[in-house]
Amino acid sequence: MGKFCLSEMFFFQDHTGGKLWNILSVTVGGIVAISLGLLTSVYVATLHENDLWFSNIKEVEREISFRTECGLYYSYYKQMIQAASIQQGLHGLVYDNKTESVRTINILERMNVYQEVFLSILYRILPIQQYLEPVYFYIYTLFGLQAVYVIALYVTSWLLSGTWLSGLLAACWYVTNRIDTTRVEFTIPLRENWALPFFAVQIAAITYLLRTHLQPVRERWTLTAVFIATFLFSLTWQFNQFMMLIQALALFILDCFDMLPTAKVTWLYIIQISGLLLVCVLQFFNSMILGSLLISFNASVLIARTIQKNLKKGSLLNRLGKLILHVLLVLCLTLLINKFIKKILNLESDEHIFKFLKAKFGFGATRDFDANLYLCEEAFGLLPLNTFSRLSDTLLFYVYVFVLFLMTVAAVIVAFRNLSGSNQVQFMEKMEECTITLKPDAAYNLMHTVLFGCLALSTMRMKYLWTSHMCVFASFGLCSTEVWKLILKCIHLYTSQRTHVIKYSIPIITLLYISYKFWPGIMDELSELREFYDPDTVELMNWINNAEMPLQRLPQTYQHLFRSNTPNTAVFAGSMQLLAGVKLCTGRTLTNHPHYEDKNLRERTKQIYQIYAKRSPEDVYRILRSFGTDYVILEDSICYERRHSRGCRLRDLLDVANGHIMDGLGENEPDLKPSLYPRFCEEIKKNLPSYTIHFTRVFQNKTFHVYKLAKHK
Repeated sequence: MGKFCLSEMFFFQDHTGGKLWNILSVTVGGIVAISLGLLTSVYVATLHENDLWFSNIKEVEREISFRTECGLYYSYYKQMIQAASIQQGLHGLVYDNKTESVRTINILERMNVYQEVFLSILYRILPIQQYLEPVYFYIYTLFGLQAVYVIALYVTSWLLSGTWLSGLLAACWYVTNRIDTTRVEFTIPLRENWALPFFAVQIAAITYLLRTHLQPVRERWTLTAVFIATFLFSLTWQFNQFMMLIQALALFILDCFDMLPTAKVTWLYIIQISGLLLVCVLQFFNSMILGSLLISFNASVLIARTIQKNLKKGSLLNRLGKLILHVLLVLCLTLLINKFIKKILNLESDEHIFKFLKAKFGFGATRDFDANLYLCEEAFGLLPLNTFSRLSDTLLFYVYVFVLFLMTVAAVIVAFRNLSGSNQVQFMEKMEECTITLKPDAAYNLMHTVLFGCLALSTMRMKYLWTSHMCVFASFGLCSTEVWKLILKCIHLYTSQRTHVIKYSIPIITLLYISYKFWPGIMDELSELREFYDPDTVELMNWINNAEMPLQRLPQTYQHLFRSNTPNTAVFAGSMQLLAGVKLCTGRTLTNHPHYEDKNLRERTKQIYQIYAKRSPEDVYRILRSFGTDYVILEDSICYERRHSRGCRLRDLLDVANGHIMDGLGENEPDLKPSLYPRFCEEIKKNLPSYTIHFTRVFQNKTFHVYKLAKHK
């Protein structure tokens, strides 16, 4: 009896000690996660300040620093802040007639700007106006989301490996590979900088959801977290449907090979559809969302399951046959449903994406202007090889490839075992010594990193979805008991103690190496000070904005400088990138802008860009006036472009689309013909009568030339 009580007491002490150790570990790991997140946030905020001297430059310079579409999105935040009331601000967005001239559009339907709306309302109702400027409230929110991003990556790695040391390594890799993991410090308002933190939270929640033996209450709470993260991700980025389609493909592949619980996969399909449909409602039933491939694919999978019974039963050949049939059925249903929806809605908003993909992957050359515009941008090209050399400097790429190879081999074996059934059990038992059981959460993250890796390799702009998860996956593998157990078993050196020593010592050595090699560079980077400098654009924006300045307040000698300035109602034409800045800095009406997900806007942009083509002054004037244009801005950097090679310059794309021979030495397609007219942007500067009758130059500097259009009766 005494011996029994004594052993029971020791068991209780061990159990209590283990519980206390777990609580201590979670507490320390949580503190480290939050600290690293906040430090990353401060780090990128400091880099942004040091690069631009943001706190010391003028308001117009701050706004110009939000380049291209970033400026367009921020302009709606500014518009909401400056509105007389919240209701008036919302009305201005729903019935907007300044973003596209001679058209009234619903900004909340067309663009993902609910985050700007929410932030502007928050700024108006919080008592912070006296202490914090609107622009700082905006950028600090984005930098704060970087803390959420890093914490989510940390937690995902921790959940996969079982140790917060893995999360620490993932966060360190994320920071030391900053050039390839984020671009938030110089493209702050970009949609992906809002969306990716929520995507990382969603992946962390899915990783936890796919754990085995999860309690029903925890499962429900986790599903709620997945739904909220999915909804916020979908709400903040127009490309959400394509990213979640890849995620749905990962779930589909793993479910086909019986590597994930079918019930949980079904819930994830439903969450994706419901999250996207809720966003669709908030965006006033945006047709592009309804016609997305994701909704068609997920619906097809759920329908195919009800049609095909006993999909996961039978011999190897039987199951393979069923699987091939299932895949074909899902693909056919997806295409049919998608085509049906697009036919009903007369949807053409995303056709440029499919034209681009068709041309990119070699399914025929195209002269389509929109597709070629994407093809010629470096961001939409293949991932450069120097990316891998940078990732290798921190050892990330080497570790990632090592872990990926091992996990892929394990996944293939597990998939084969699942498909084989009882006939192959003896064969698999012989291999058991050198195999590991691939847990559902690890299997999902493996497929996730493979598919997003393929996306990144094909399209450089999407690398940020892959490289951040690469940090998670590599750190998990380096700190995983299962991975080291597999390796040691295969070389006949496995012991439990040896496994634990390796899984902690290798990551610590890696962390020490990273700290030793990159800490001095980070300190140098933080001490390097620069300043914003773009005098030509600043001069242009100031010139446009000085329209309301009373001439009598100026000395007589300076009054002539302001006689040609523009009224508030003036309509400006020019390049998409520049006009986003014009809207933000001056509030003037635009003919076109960089948010390209609308067919009418794409056709309008192509027409406006005839200012850089070989067209007659009468044609250009007629086109511009059809969009209500009062002023057109010509940029020498586009007219005489040298950044792209021949065939990819904007003027070349326009020439080919118009059926004209391109400028310069080189081959032309045989059916292209010389234009009857010289290039408009060059010829207009000669002030010939055929041009001056329609266009009067009212401003110029080293970069920009502004012409006022005559208003003929």
